[in-house]
Amino acid sequence: MSISHKLQSFWTALTSRLNSGGQWIPPFFIRLILFWEFYEAGTQKLNGKNWFTGIQDNFPWPFNHIPADVSWFMAAWGEYLFAILLLLGLFTRFAAISLLVITAVATAAVHWPDSYSSLSQLWDGYAISNKGAGNFKLPLLFIILLLPLVFSGAGKLSMDHLLTKLTGNDTSHPITSDFISKGLVLIVLGLPLFFVMPTLGIALLVLGVLLVFFDRFITPNG
Repeated sequence: MSISHKLQSFWTALTSRLNSGGQWIPPFFIRLILFWEFYEAGTQKLNGKNWFTGIQDNFPWPFNHIPADVSWFMAAWGEYLFAILLLLGLFTRFAAISLLVITAVATAAVHWPDSYSSLSQLWDGYAISNKGAGNFKLPLLFIILLLPLVFSGAGKLSMDHLLTKLTGNDTSHPITSDFISKGLVLIVLGLPLFFVMPTLGIALLVLGVLLVFFDRFITPNG
């Protein structure tokens, strides 16, 4: 066997094992860090005073029509309980998409710039400390960390994986990419964007729904 073939075989074996390990460790650490961040935030709300009243008008639709006490209750218990689900890796996609909405709403209400006229001015808000241009860096990082859990699940070190094994419902082999999968991607991305950039969010949501509809009802295999 030539050196190039040996190197290729070595690389294939190495990446295959890394891919296998990647189904265990990275999702677990993502869940662990997100658990702590959201659990801590939820615990502070449960033990603290409701300050949503002062920012009620900043919440995006439809949350600006919900009483502040109800929003506080939903946010506090949502962060607390969904964080625990992430830690256990139980109903992970549901917990992740719920925390995605909570984070996007919080970003719109607290962390998003009051106004901006260009993308470069908007990007000034990519910061941890608020200097008048917003401070959406941390919630954006949370959203990016939540996306792999929405699309790929909790990984093998999770209750979800155990339940999958017990029920024999193996979903580890993905369906070939189709209009439905592309539509779901746009819907997941459009959901948080709806709260901070409504026009773009609605466009992605509508396009995603159209792709799902097209594949389901129009294409020959639908």
